[in-house]
Amino acid sequence: MNPSDATNKSATPNPKRLHLARPGDPSASTEAEMSTLREGIDAVDEEIVRLLDRRAWLARRIGEIKHERGLAAYAPARERAVLDRVAALGEGSFPKRGLEAVFREIISCSISLEARLKVAYLGPEATFTHEAALRSFGTSVELEPQRTVAEVFARVERGEVEHGVVPVENSMEGAVTHTLDEMMDSPLKICGEVYLPISQNLISAEPSLERVELVCSHPMALAQAGGWLRRELPHARLEEVDSTAEAARRAAVEPGVAAVGSALAARAHGLEVLAANIQEARANTTRFIVLGRAWAARTGRDKTSVLFSVKDRPGVLKDALSAFAQEGINLTRIESRPSRKRAWTYVFFADFQGHPEEARVTRALEALEEHCPYVSLVGAYPEVSPETP
Repeated sequence: MNPSDATNKSATPNPKRLHLARPGDPSASTEAEMSTLREGIDAVDEEIVRLLDRRAWLARRIGEIKHERGLAAYAPARERAVLDRVAALGEGSFPKRGLEAVFREIISCSISLEARLKVAYLGPEATFTHEAALRSFGTSVELEPQRTVAEVFARVERGEVEHGVVPVENSMEGAVTHTLDEMMDSPLKICGEVYLPISQNLISAEPSLERVELVCSHPMALAQAGGWLRRELPHARLEEVDSTAEAARRAAVEPGVAAVGSALAARAHGLEVLAANIQEARANTTRFIVLGRAWAARTGRDKTSVLFSVKDRPGVLKDALSAFAQEGINLTRIESRPSRKRAWTYVFFADFQGHPEEARVTRALEALEEHCPYVSLVGAYPEVSPETP
């Protein structure tokens, strides 16, 4: 380059900086500060990328060791420990929920470097179970929708996928009986749980409520939003379909149709959210479980699920449950289901705080067996606190 060219170039005013150069302009210092701050963000971003590359190398090496030892790529206890540690490290400027979401994706990418992980879930896509699977595993694993809860169990049992995600209970509707019934005869174990606040939205390709003539969705979703629909769309017809995802698909292609469904369904089908949170019950949350072939390692804040039957005598259930009370173990849930082996006989599902590796849990389970002809541990996993909707 000719030195004179360089001189001339440096002397040529930059149009973007002319505004900054005006004397007495109060915005000049603000623009200069913003420029400095953005340079700082760029430097931080460069450091984040460098560290992510370093983390990816470490994760890949861990994957090699796991493969050599025949260990599973997905380790719920380790994942929970990482997320809890990250949340504790935050100083408060970056929201803790945001930290967990960011690191959930980092962990998901790391798992994909360690192994090709496949996860089945109760589909179709863009349902609440799909969203729960994304919360559990992130977007970097292969998520495969299934038509029924039984198909999810079967895929994991046959080894076609490593894990499954199914709903197990809703805070308003109670237990998901299909899941409990499958657990009775399955060798699979619960290795994780997810709580998902259920937010129902009116979604449509139409630009306004006035254009909506038909609202369709799963019967449960229509029931949850029934009060709002009667108040705000008294002229619209309601139609039940198999899933919220099917309702969203119809809303995307049929004029005058809206669906009641999730924001995920709206994004998946390119729909607008005409009204958000239209469910009547604000405390509506669904709990999902992660299925695998082994339960999770102990973290210190765990939950265990047990299946048992009782002998036919007065007071036997009280005596059986006293095994937990005597050890100071908190039962968080108990359900009964027909045994399907003999008429009018039942099995019980119970969740309690603790892990089978704890001495007090071992003692409680031994005491439980004294009153029960059948006891089976169906899962142990990190305990998750339900989110506030």
